[in-house]
Amino acid sequence: MNRFSLRIMHTWANLGPRFFPFADVATPDLPLSRLLRLSLFQVSVGMAMVLLVGTLNRVMIVELDVPASLVGVMLALPLVFAPFRALIGFHSDHHQSALGWRRVPFIWRGSLAQFAGFSIMPLALLVLADRGESASLPDWVGYLTAAASFLLVGAGVHTIQTAGLALATDLTPQSSHPKVVGLMYVALLLGMMVSALAFGAALQEFSAGRLVQVIQTAALLTMVLNAVALWKQEPRRRRGMEAPARDPSFSDEWRQFCAGDHAVRRLAIVGLGTMAFGMADILLEPFGGHVLGLSVSATTSLTALFAIGGLVGFGVASKVIGSGADPYVTARNGAILGIPAFLLVIVAAPLQQPLLFLAGNFLIGFGGALFGHGTLTATMNRAPKEQVGLALGAWGAVQATAAGVGMALSGAIRDLVLAVQNSDSVFSGYVTVYGIEIALLIITIIAAWPLLHGNGESQAVAVTGPAVPESL
Repeated sequence: MNRFSLRIMHTWANLGPRFFPFADVATPDLPLSRLLRLSLFQVSVGMAMVLLVGTLNRVMIVELDVPASLVGVMLALPLVFAPFRALIGFHSDHHQSALGWRRVPFIWRGSLAQFAGFSIMPLALLVLADRGESASLPDWVGYLTAAASFLLVGAGVHTIQTAGLALATDLTPQSSHPKVVGLMYVALLLGMMVSALAFGAALQEFSAGRLVQVIQTAALLTMVLNAVALWKQEPRRRRGMEAPARDPSFSDEWRQFCAGDHAVRRLAIVGLGTMAFGMADILLEPFGGHVLGLSVSATTSLTALFAIGGLVGFGVASKVIGSGADPYVTARNGAILGIPAFLLVIVAAPLQQPLLFLAGNFLIGFGGALFGHGTLTATMNRAPKEQVGLALGAWGAVQATAAGVGMALSGAIRDLVLAVQNSDSVFSGYVTVYGIEIALLIITIIAAWPLLHGNGESQAVAVTGPAVPESL
């Protein structure tokens, strides 16, 4: 091989670690290809989220004419399992498998639950589509089957994500946790984006049969993706090698976890910040249409812009925290960025400047990514080795519950303000919700202050805005 070819190969080999923010997370024992394969469980989770909240949400309301209130209840059903993520993580910490695995059995059970939910979902949708006096089955059969399918998918998603993140923590050293978090959530966002495009293309000419095919494909892909993700990932332990002297109870472990350094405050920060960013999720697109008069295609592009902001945010957070910044400083900076982001959205209406609205959407995604990355990385770093699953489960339980409650409250608050105001203008309803989000962000920043006080070194290396490090 000549000198010119060697130079090209050397340059290409250095491009990955320099421009791909998660490439240098790999080690000789854990190559990047193995980490990318592990992240496929997040792709399956993203696919399920898009199918439930996006595709089926619209199809059930528009094409199947299911009352929106019932659809809202069904979409909220997966949140029933969110508080149990701490229990799932606890059991994955202490599980004694005959095959020597702790995390893999839980990820596989979650995959089976998700597959089962998708398997019975076509029956539910076909029954819902055949409602009326001439229906062969009562309407309640469709509603009950749909609720069961949503519950199973939700249980699968929460189990897969909790045990999967715990497995990623087990496999990587603490110094790599920031980049692991970024890689896993980039995989989630990419899974959501690719799934949304694929589902949209497949259902461009809608029919009940085509919808059933899409759901069946999602069920099959769930098993394939998670089987590939788990293949030869978790080391097998000899049975009884790490058996505890006594079987710990969840209550004892939970009390020990809560007695840790600011454990309850850290969970409260996760809940407050997640709710602050999450309340806007279902209102940004309606705000663009109602107040700014944007078209459907224009408001739909907000999802992509929000996702781009999240991708950039995760990349920046991975670089910054990996360089030594305190994860909570990064999380605080994300909360600080959220305040001007929501202010841009608010002032875009009276100024009639859609560009300000778009900039606000990008910053909301960016700030939310900094906040989520910072709190999750801190949880991974501070979790005792024997409580990794419990700690990540508690983070996930609070995060998922706060996001769901925030979305539910945002719509209710907007409607309540409009009903009390009794005016043709809808601006005040949206502004009230955005104002509450800004207040929650301020409370989050205040609550995080004791965790940062006196940590001057970390604050010095943390970013205070969306500036990207030169090495990115």
